[in-house]
Amino acid sequence: MSTERWSPESWRAKPIQQVPVYTDQEALANVERQLAGYPPLVFAGEARKLKAQLGKVAAGQAFLLQGGDCAESFAEHSADNIRDFFRVFLQMAVVMTFAAALPVVKVGRVAGQFAKPRSSPTEKQNGIELPSYRGDIVNGPDFSEAARAPDPTRQLEAYRQSAATLNLLRAFATGGYANLENAHRWMLSFVNDSPQSGRYQELADRITETLGFMRAIGLDPESHPEMRQTDFFTSHEALLLGFEQALTRVDSTSGDFYATSGHMIWIGDRTRQLDHAHVEYCRGVKNPLGLKCGPSIKPDDLMRLIDALNPQDEAGRLTLICRFGSDKVADNLPALVRAVKKAGRTVVWSCDPMHGNTVTAANGYKTRPYERVTSEIKSFFQILNAEGAYAGGVHLEMTGKNVTECTGGARVINEEDLHDRYHTYCDPRLNAEQAIEIAFMVADLLNEERAAHPLPVQAAE
Repeated sequence: MSTERWSPESWRAKPIQQVPVYTDQEALANVERQLAGYPPLVFAGEARKLKAQLGKVAAGQAFLLQGGDCAESFAEHSADNIRDFFRVFLQMAVVMTFAAALPVVKVGRVAGQFAKPRSSPTEKQNGIELPSYRGDIVNGPDFSEAARAPDPTRQLEAYRQSAATLNLLRAFATGGYANLENAHRWMLSFVNDSPQSGRYQELADRITETLGFMRAIGLDPESHPEMRQTDFFTSHEALLLGFEQALTRVDSTSGDFYATSGHMIWIGDRTRQLDHAHVEYCRGVKNPLGLKCGPSIKPDDLMRLIDALNPQDEAGRLTLICRFGSDKVADNLPALVRAVKKAGRTVVWSCDPMHGNTVTAANGYKTRPYERVTSEIKSFFQILNAEGAYAGGVHLEMTGKNVTECTGGARVINEEDLHDRYHTYCDPRLNAEQAIEIAFMVADLLNEERAAHPLPVQAAE
């Protein structure tokens, strides 16, 4: 397949899954024409920078933290929500970086994560059947004929919201908010009295002491920008291919095509058919790619997909995002790791412990038990270590809001608590406390991994 001629629209000649049915094709074409004339949301150089950092992850020299909303919402778009998400993300990253002495590559599920695959194209309530909610870029969550009708003009709003979100995130990442000297200030108010707050405050105190020492020897944030700013990248599932094609641009410096809708895009578990449209589109753009790997993928299928998506075996090009479920990971992951290792292919192994651990509570709420989430992460590390490979990342659905959507955690959320602050339109997310708790657990696992497989000492040049 990879020898076929590629173009940004060559996916249109392939079979496709998970597409909404737009009744007004002329309106859809008009929206895509408008988007094709809009400025890029991200730039090719930024995507190359992310690929280089992910190359270090693939080599075991860094760790990937990827996370954010299940699906972004038009209604919840606000500066406060973006700030709170970014603040929790910074806390998680600093916990992992400082505790495990390892650089953390920060990639948000943000500024573009608007489309969602669905298990069924329609939904029934009280005998009425309507199209499924596919994310705000397609239709609305309310169960009405008007809300559920796919509306192409929503893509324009998704672009505008992504641009505004990126603008604020860039300001936070480079304008001083990410300064390590602000580590104490990143603590969200509702986390202050959580079971993890003491451990985080202790870590922040250690950072402050370290920064004090560095200042004493002449190293300070004013003269070393890496101490006061950070790289933050965006990612989303490349599901709505008309939108992606409209934002595909040729890089003037290299002549290569890039998806400028986000720094990293991924192919979902439901759309990774080798000869279908989503693989066809993604193989031709030069962005870092993610590939979701669920229980149905077999080693031979995976190797064919790796050949199609990363034929040159570029370090940092392909991240395999494993989402099996805590009860299935041990039966499925080892064979995949062995096949990739035997072929000598360069990938980043990342764990998505969310999507395979979704259950329905007795009261009807969809949730994810915290103990199943953490169990899959621990199993992921154990399996990769046992196979002589590097557990390189985690991929989490999380929010900076104080929600009650996933049961468990240090401050236990029970099934009867779910209704208190259950705000998601799609899948349940970790709240800030649960996310930071996982960050400490991952830091401990990274320390164990580093002790078992220390990096080789590099000779001085």
